Amino acid sequence: MNAVEEKPNRIIKREEISEGASKSLQRRAFLFQILSFLSPLLLLLLWEILARLNAIDVRLFSSPSRIFAALVPLVSSGELLYHTLVSAWRILLGFIVGAVPGVLLGLSMGLFPPVKALLQPLVAVTFPIPKLAVMPLILIIFGLGESSKVFTIAIGVFYLVLINTMAGVLNIDTIYMDVARSFGASRVQFYTTVALPGALPMIFAGLKLGMGTALLLIVAAELSAARAGVGWMIWRAYDMFDIEKMFCALIVLAFLGYIFSYVLDFVEKVVIPWKNR
Repeated sequence: MNAVEEKPNRIIKREEISEGASKSLQRRAFLFQILSFLSPLLLLLLWEILARLNAIDVRLFSSPSRIFAALVPLVSSGELLYHTLVSAWRILLGFIVGAVPGVLLGLSMGLFPPVKALLQPLVAVTFPIPKLAVMPLILIIFGLGESSKVFTIAIGVFYLVLINTMAGVLNIDTIYMDVARSFGASRVQFYTTVALPGALPMIFAGLKLGMGTALLLIVAAELSAARAGVGWMIWRAYDMFDIEKMFCALIVLAFLGYIFSYVLDFVEKVVIPWKNR
C-alpha cells in the first residue's frame, strides 16, 4: 500500500514543480517585457537630465522636451505626414523594383550552374561599388525626377536579395532536387515547388537586409534635387541648423524602419509558418 501511495505523490510533486517552473518563466518573460519597454524611456530621461544640467551642448544634441515641442506643430500642420508618405512611397517602390529581380535571378543562379557561372563574376565585381558613388551616373541617366531616387534604392536592395536568395537555393538538400527530377518536374515547377519554398527563409533574410539598406539610401537619394521627403527634411534642417527638426525627421525614419520590419516579420510568419515552430 505504501508503494502504491508514493507513486501518486511523486506525480503530484512533479506536476507542482512543472507548474512552478512555468510560472517562473512567465514572470521572467513579463519582467523582460517591462525592461524592454522602460529602457528607451530611461534613456530619454537621462538625456533630458543631462541637457537640463548643461552636461551636454543642447545646441548640438538638443533635448527630448525641445524635440517634442518641435514635433507637435510639424504633426498638427500635416507637414511631417506629407514628407513621411513621400519617402515611404519611394522606399516601397524602390524595394519592389530591386527585390523582385533579385529573387528571380537568385533562384536562377542557384538552380542552374551555367547561369551562376555567367552572372556571379558580374555580381562580385559590381556589388562592392558604393551605391552612393554611382549616384552621379544615375542622375545623368534617369534625371532629377523620381526615377533616380527609386533606382538608387533599388540597386541597394537588389544585391542583398539576390545573394541571399542564391545562398538559400544552394543550401537546399539535394534529395529534394533529385525527387523533382525523378518525377519529371519542369523548369517552372523547379522554381515554384523546390527552389522558392526551400529558399524562403534566406529570401526573407535578404528582404530584411534590403529594407534596412533602403532606409539608409533614401536620405542620400533625397539629397539630390528633392523637394519633399524625410531625407530632404534632414538636409534642409542641416542647412538651417534646425537641430530639433533634424531629430524629428530621424524619429520618423526610425518609425518607418520599425513599421516595415514588423510588416516583413508578419508576412514571413504567414508565408513560412513552419520556421517558428
